[in-house]
Amino acid sequence: MNKSTLYSVLIIFLLLLPGLACQGPNDKPTTTPKWWKEAIVYQIYPRSFKDSDGDGIGDLKGIISQLDYIKSLGVTAVWLNPIYSSPNDDNGYDISDYRNIMKDFGTMEDFDALLKGMHERGIKLVMDVVVNHSSDEHEWFKQSRSSRTNPYRNYYHWWNAERGKPPYRYSLFDINHDAWMFDSLTNAYYLHYFSRKQPDLNWENPKLRQEVFEMMKFWADKGTDGFRLDAFQFAAKDTLFPVFPEGFEKDFIKYYAMQGNLHGYLQEMNKEVFSKYDVMSVAEGAGKTFEDAHNLVDENRHELNMAYAFDGVDVAKMEGYSPLHFKEVFSRWDSAFEKDGWLSIFLANHDQARMVSRFGNDKPEFRELSSKLLSTFIMTMRGTPYYYNGDELGMTNAGFTNISDYKDMPTLNEYQHQKSIGGDLDKFMRRIQFECRDNGRTPFQWDKTKNAGFSTGTPWLKVNPNYEAINEATQDKDPNSCLNYFRKLTELRKTNLALVYGKYALVDKNNSKVYAFIRESDVEKLLIILNFSDSNSEVDTQLNLSAAKLLLSNYMDALAGNEVKGHITLRPYEAIIYKLDHL
Repeated sequence: MNKSTLYSVLIIFLLLLPGLACQGPNDKPTTTPKWWKEAIVYQIYPRSFKDSDGDGIGDLKGIISQLDYIKSLGVTAVWLNPIYSSPNDDNGYDISDYRNIMKDFGTMEDFDALLKGMHERGIKLVMDVVVNHSSDEHEWFKQSRSSRTNPYRNYYHWWNAERGKPPYRYSLFDINHDAWMFDSLTNAYYLHYFSRKQPDLNWENPKLRQEVFEMMKFWADKGTDGFRLDAFQFAAKDTLFPVFPEGFEKDFIKYYAMQGNLHGYLQEMNKEVFSKYDVMSVAEGAGKTFEDAHNLVDENRHELNMAYAFDGVDVAKMEGYSPLHFKEVFSRWDSAFEKDGWLSIFLANHDQARMVSRFGNDKPEFRELSSKLLSTFIMTMRGTPYYYNGDELGMTNAGFTNISDYKDMPTLNEYQHQKSIGGDLDKFMRRIQFECRDNGRTPFQWDKTKNAGFSTGTPWLKVNPNYEAINEATQDKDPNSCLNYFRKLTELRKTNLALVYGKYALVDKNNSKVYAFIRESDVEKLLIILNFSDSNSEVDTQLNLSAAKLLLSNYMDALAGNEVKGHITLRPYEAIIYKLDHL
């Protein structure tokens, strides 16, 4: 090494020395910044968002007409539910052509215009990819069932009838909950974990995998910014189909999720697709254990970007839930991903009833406050927030009282099943009034005009009758509305990166009503306090708040941070965000 080179190395070393001195031998560097970690994802259910042509069904042109509204929310990415060609047995999650657009939604030209419009506004687009199963009207399945020797036979799971009846598998959507459907054409059964019109794809077949990867590249080449893999934790099966213990369906995730070579399939998908594009990747479900979830998102394994776990969203029950349990679940998941991997944070999606009706309180006196509180939670937790369309308005469950009001296929099938076995139909109706997916799929409430401004025709699903009181047009003009509060939250998250990358620590951990926590980075420290009850509740922060700066509150006359002893009495569903002195 010559003197000049040696001198250069010495200078570089001296420049790095202060940073090296601050990092202990066991310290891990902070998480690597990525756009998808800082993203605020807004989920759009296209069938219910905005109808442009009066047929009662939301469409791509309808979304295009509201792109300025979407941008005004402060979100940075949109997750779009399936828009591919489909016979619509399960509202688009039964795909018959992965490279075309469902006629109800428009054309490929409409899609291109939508993508262009989003990108012009700085919004990324995440596509829903449904490849655990296809539609039974997909050409692959038509060929597969035509004969046992057809080249596409092995694209699906078949059990020849001369072997006897296959070992029982539970179906989530089937009217009899039987996942094997007999097909007389070739005297064989095919597997469907969901509806009979959603046969499961055989991921052991390398030809099938290549078909899927090429399809994903088709959309990535168009400029799509990410992929959400629907039900993918179920994609791998033990194709010997061993007998499962009686009653396994009560814990079917244990037997269905993360089986076989699932990680190998994802690593292959990463190599073939994700590694070649700057895309975000997330799969529905995170397996049975933290190890499962970590294996999905460990950067060294080259699989997915982030985990999408259901423990949190499953906390809410018709009979109520414990804020302590809620706190414990989210804190447990956060601690498991404190140093490695990345999480999704959400309380609602297209498969859930409305957020405020499940986790908050949709009574008139508490709806806005509790809706704002829940939004505060989602936007201040560590992880990428996913926010479902309409929740920014505090939209509520529909309150349907007649089974004929519902359109959800598994709900209608289960009603018939309960009827056939003599089940308690009154109890069933009360349950679906609380939890049915249709509650989250009623048309978006734009204004006070007919059909809430969603459509000039008859909506595919009834509009919630409270649209005259809860709608976008009214809330846009009200500075204290749920909508404008949400806009403040997204701005707060984008300007305080401690809410993205900062450490998370519980405050007053055993408080049964208040969820309080600190988010802290090297440069800032924020305290979030949330009263998850309809009564006054006290929290002991053990902090001197005399110099705390109030950043946001869901009450107009929020506490200004003068509680020297750190004890605060919160009003019903009060949410407060303080900025603390950072030492």
